[in-house]
Amino acid sequence: MSYPDSNTQPAAMTAVELVSAYAAGTLSPVEATEAILEAIAARDGEVNAYCLVDPDRALVQAKDSEARWNSGYARGLLDGVPISIKDIFLTEGWPTRRGSTSVDPSGPWQVDSPVAARLREDGMVFLGKTTTPEIAWKGVTDSPLTGITRNPVDPTTTSGGSSGGSAAAVAAGMGPVSVGTDGGGSIRIPAAFCGIVGFKPTHGRIPLYPASPFGPLAHAGPMTRTVEDAALLMDILALPDPRDPTALPPTVTTFRGQMSREVRGLTVAYSPTLGYAHVDPEVAAIVDAAVRRLADAELRVIATDPGFEDPRDAFEVLWAAGAATMLAKFPDGAREKVDQGLRAVWERGETVSAVDYLDARAVAAQLGITMGAFHDTYDLLITPTMPITAFEAGHDVPPGSGLDGWPQWTPFTYPFNMTQQPAISIPAGKTAAGLPVGLQIIGPRHSDDLVLAVARYAEYVLG
Repeated sequence: MSYPDSNTQPAAMTAVELVSAYAAGTLSPVEATEAILEAIAARDGEVNAYCLVDPDRALVQAKDSEARWNSGYARGLLDGVPISIKDIFLTEGWPTRRGSTSVDPSGPWQVDSPVAARLREDGMVFLGKTTTPEIAWKGVTDSPLTGITRNPVDPTTTSGGSSGGSAAAVAAGMGPVSVGTDGGGSIRIPAAFCGIVGFKPTHGRIPLYPASPFGPLAHAGPMTRTVEDAALLMDILALPDPRDPTALPPTVTTFRGQMSREVRGLTVAYSPTLGYAHVDPEVAAIVDAAVRRLADAELRVIATDPGFEDPRDAFEVLWAAGAATMLAKFPDGAREKVDQGLRAVWERGETVSAVDYLDARAVAAQLGITMGAFHDTYDLLITPTMPITAFEAGHDVPPGSGLDGWPQWTPFTYPFNMTQQPAISIPAGKTAAGLPVGLQIIGPRHSDDLVLAVARYAEYVLG
C-alpha cells in the first residue's frame, strides 16, 4: 500500500515523513521546528489554536534531538517531531489553565501528566499548549480565557471541541500531531469538522493523571493527519504509568505493527443514523458514498442499527455530575466568572443525587452489554462522525437550530464514551462548500489495533 507524496515543506509533512527525513539527513529537527514556528506565527492570529507557544523551549529540544540524530541515535519513535498538547494535560514548566480564568497561572507547575511524560521521554519537541473550552466541557472551543478558536478550513466556522485547538493546529500546518481528550466526542468532533484523523482508544489504554472528574467517560488520544501517525503516537502514549489505577496493562503487540494487517472480508455494520439521529442530507450522501467504496474494496458491509435508544439523558447526568465535581474545587467567586453555559451545567450537576448517578451508570452499562453482543456478529460499526458540518464560530449550537446544548448535535459520539469503546474519525470527503465530513469507525473494547488497521485501509481506499 502506498500513498501520494506529500508537500515537502516541513510544516506540511507528517510525523512519519519527518522522521524519515531526519534519518536520511535531508532535514533536521531544528529546521522542521523553525518552519512550524513560522507557520504558527503566520496563521494562529486568525485561527487561535494555541494558548501558549514556547519557541525557546521548542528550539532547545529540537537542538538536543538534532544532536542525537547526528550521532546515529534516536531516543524514540518520533524523536524530534514537533507536537502540541491540549491545555488539559499537566505539563512541567507550563501552566495548565484548562481554559479558565479561575486557574492561577503562577503555579508551581512541576509535574508532567502521563501523556506529557511519555512524549518527553520519546524526544518529541513541545511547541506549546492548545486551546480548550473551560474544563473541556462542550463540543466547540471558546472560553472566557482564550476567546474563540476557529476552523482553518473556513475561519468563520467553529473548529469543534473540546479539543478544537489541537484539531485546528494540525489542520492548519501548525504542528503535524497533537494530543486531545475525549469525554463525549471531544477528539472526534473537531477532527471531523477540521478534516483530520482523531482517535479515542479504549478507556484506560492511555493512562491519565490526575483522574478526570468525568471518570469512565474520559479518554485521551492522538490527533493527526494520517492514521499511521496516530498508530505511532499510540505506541508512545499507551506505555504504562503507575499513577492511573484504572489503566489497562501494556499491549503485547505494537499498534504500528498491526496497522497493515489484512482487514478485507471483515463484517462491518453501517448505521447511518444509529436509529435516532437526524443527519444533514449532504453529509449523509458523502458518508453513504464512502461506505459504498469500502464495500467495493472487499469489506463486507451490512446496513443495520445496533439497537439502542438515544442515551443522551443519562449521558448528560454523568456529564453534569463530573463538571460539578471539578468546579466545586475552584476558588470562591468562580461561579460568577465561568462560561455561562458551564455555569448552568454546574448548577444542574449539584442537583444530581447518588441514585441519579448510579441510574445513569446503569444505562451506560446496559449500553455496553448491547454493543458487546452486537460485536459478536459485526466486527466493526461505521457511522457518520457528525450529522452536520462546522457551523458559525462563537456559538454552542448551530444558530437558528433551536437546540439547547452541544450533546443534541453530537448523537454519534457520546454513546461510545459511555461504552468505553475505541472509535476513530477519518475524513470521508467535503461538501460543495468545501467543509470536511468525517466517517467514524467503532470497534469492541480492546480492539484499538483493529480499529486503526481498518481506518488505515479506509484512508487508502478513500484516498
